[in-house]
Amino acid sequence: MKKIAGWTAALCLLLAPGAFAADTVKIGLMGPMTGSWASEGQEMKQVLDLLADQYNQQGGVLGKKIEILTEDDGGDPRTASLAANRLATRNIVAVVGTYGSSITEASQNIYDEAGIVQVANGSTAIRLSEKGLKNFFRTCPRDDEQGKVATSTIQKLGAKKVAILHDNTSYAKGLAEESRANLKAAKVEVVFFDALTPGERDYNAILTKLKAANPDFVFFTGYYPEAGLLLRQKKEMGWNVPFMGGDAVNNPALVETAGAAAAEGFYFLSPPLPKDLDTPDAKTFVDAFTKKYGNEPKSIYPVLAGDGFRVIVEAIKATESTDAEKISAYLKSALKDYPGLTGTLAFDDKGDRVGEVYRVYKVDDKGQFILEP
Repeated sequence: MKKIAGWTAALCLLLAPGAFAADTVKIGLMGPMTGSWASEGQEMKQVLDLLADQYNQQGGVLGKKIEILTEDDGGDPRTASLAANRLATRNIVAVVGTYGSSITEASQNIYDEAGIVQVANGSTAIRLSEKGLKNFFRTCPRDDEQGKVATSTIQKLGAKKVAILHDNTSYAKGLAEESRANLKAAKVEVVFFDALTPGERDYNAILTKLKAANPDFVFFTGYYPEAGLLLRQKKEMGWNVPFMGGDAVNNPALVETAGAAAAEGFYFLSPPLPKDLDTPDAKTFVDAFTKKYGNEPKSIYPVLAGDGFRVIVEAIKATESTDAEKISAYLKSALKDYPGLTGTLAFDDKGDRVGEVYRVYKVDDKGQFILEP
């Protein structure tokens, strides 16, 4: 009888209200853990693991520990939707990521329809926030802002005949089109506008076409693996035209691929790099990251992922809820001048980050990324 009574008591306990309530607050991370952008995804995971540990040491949120659930999107739209569907079934309250506009575009409807808040960190294509998705946010700026900064930078550098090269991805083509429109409005001649095929190893053919257009400046709007190859092969063919990249070239692997000599003098646009972040929170974070992993963050996009994670936790704490509708409403209406790792944070009604973020960098003779005055 005692054994039966014990089983009955246990069963009643299991069936009690809240027995199946989550014992952790689960936040998803979707990023390129494999593929050509794996360094970004792996560092995104390092950042979120560090921040989650810090919050958990202080008691977590809503009295529960924070748990990070990670899915690899491989930097590929075809696998991104599968990764998003997997995360959406794992009882997450929100998701951070991902890197790459075309990758985000393949996943954002899935999260929105599932009632999951998504905060992207490296997805700048304009149309991502023009779809009316109520649960989509991003800590990175948009390409229309980047296009304006690109134009003003090109003008300051005195260029008169500009070539624009993209790679046909959502991000790169969108930034290229924005920049072309801005340059034309500024009466700067665009003498070349075309795309390369990402993932190839030999870009001599497109470089030859570029050179034939006789530009005095080239703006490449694609990603760092291709940018490194372009710089190396441009030097090998003896062509010394100035090059500038968009924010997707911001990765130390650019110099590793190109070589310091070929990368020297290369300009690029980016939110401030980790080493140039000057807020107290940013300095504390960089120190903690360095202590845990043995080096400073190598890219700004994982730090932007960290900002996404922090605003999600802030919204959960402020609303005392994990309800997506309440989190989204708080982020759009109540979060003002939040002290983020990459500067103050606030969002507009579309989920876009408010304020100017972009800076101009130049690669020096040692391959270091130097902030331009």
